[in-house]
Order: sequence, then C-alpha cells, then structure tokens
Amino acid sequence: MSSFIPQTSLFIGIVPALIVLYIGLKGYEGHFKDKLIFLTFIVGIIIGFISAVIELLTQNIGLLFYIMLFPILEQLFKTIVLNIGRFQEKQETTIYGLCLGLGFGSVFTPAAIILGNFQEVNLSFIAAIIGSFGIILFHAGTGVLIGYGVYVHKLSTYLTIAILLHFVITTVIGVTNLFQVSYLQIILVIYGIIIYWYATKRIMPRILSESQRRKRTQKEIGIKSK
Repeated sequence: MSSFIPQTSLFIGIVPALIVLYIGLKGYEGHFKDKLIFLTFIVGIIIGFISAVIELLTQNIGLLFYIMLFPILEQLFKTIVLNIGRFQEKQETTIYGLCLGLGFGSVFTPAAIILGNFQEVNLSFIAAIIGSFGIILFHAGTGVLIGYGVYVHKLSTYLTIAILLHFVITTVIGVTNLFQVSYLQIILVIYGIIIYWYATKRIMPRILSESQRRKRTQKEIGIKSK
C-alpha cells in the first residue's frame, strides 16, 4: 500500500479533472479548438507541478507568508500563460482558462498526498483527497475568471479577484495543517464548488450571449448593405 499511493496519486488528481473538463465543455462546442484544449490542460499540469514543487520546498517559510504569497504565485502562473498574444481579445480564452485551471489543480492532489506523507488509506488521507477536489474546482473557476479578464481587457481586475479568493484556500490549508483538523477540508470542497459554479454559470455563458449578439449585428449590417 505504501508504494501504491504515491504511484497512483497523479491519476487521482487527473481523472476527476478530466471528468469535470468533459462536463464543463458541454454546450460550448464550436467555441474552441480541440488541440488547444489538450495543450492548455497539459500546460496547466506542467505549471501546476512547478508551483507545487516550489511550495513543497518552501513549506517552512511560515504560515503568514504561505497564506499571502502562494495565491499570488499560483494565479500569476496561470495569468502568464493565458495572457500570451494568441489568447488576447479572444472569447475562447475563457474556456482555455477552464482547461488550464483544471490541469493546474490536478497536480495538487499528489502534492497533498506527498506533503501528508500518507502510507495507508485512512481518514486523513480521504480528507486530503476530498479537499484536493475542492482545489481542482477552485483553480478551474479562477482560470475562467483570468481567461475572461484577458478577453475583456480587464485582466488586472479579474486577477486581483482571483488572488483575493485564493486567500481563503491557503488560510484553510494553513489552519488545517497547524491544528491537524482534517475535517476542515470539507470547507475547501464547498468553497471550490461555489467558485466553480459562479465561473461556469455566470461568467462563461457571457461568451455565448456575446457571440450571438455579434452574429445578429453582423447579419443586420449585411442586410443594410444590400
């Protein structure tokens, strides 16, 4: 069992992320390129891994620094990718933000397992897995926010919102580790669901309505020009 957990931990994070991605893309067919969906998910895993390594190597920097510093670090990683030239001013960047965030968040399941040094499946292990699912949803939601911010030229606003929302995650994790109260992980799940719901039900649908509005405008222009 001690060797089984580390070997399968990455899949424990990736599989739920892929399921959420499949569900999240429903209704947006034709608004993204399949190649970029795959690419942004993989890039999310890569930058998530880099971020997780940095956090594992600096886990003793102090609780206050952990709570304040890592939200900035993680959200900036996603921003750097989503703000490249080919993604700017494009509606689909919002969708790619979802993919990037899911890939990014999937890495934190094995990170939580490694950090917890679990050797068997127990209550603390299950709590870590449950909490990690909330983190996956959270990063998916903030990825959507940042991607939409890039699209509407309000990146600084949406990035700031993502960072502020992230403080709740690091605070809960910090308190959980400090006082060894694993049941607080349920807060991460509830919080992740809320952020994900808001991003996918209130932010992402805007690109559909705006796309329809553009088509109507172009049609009206075409009619008038005849």
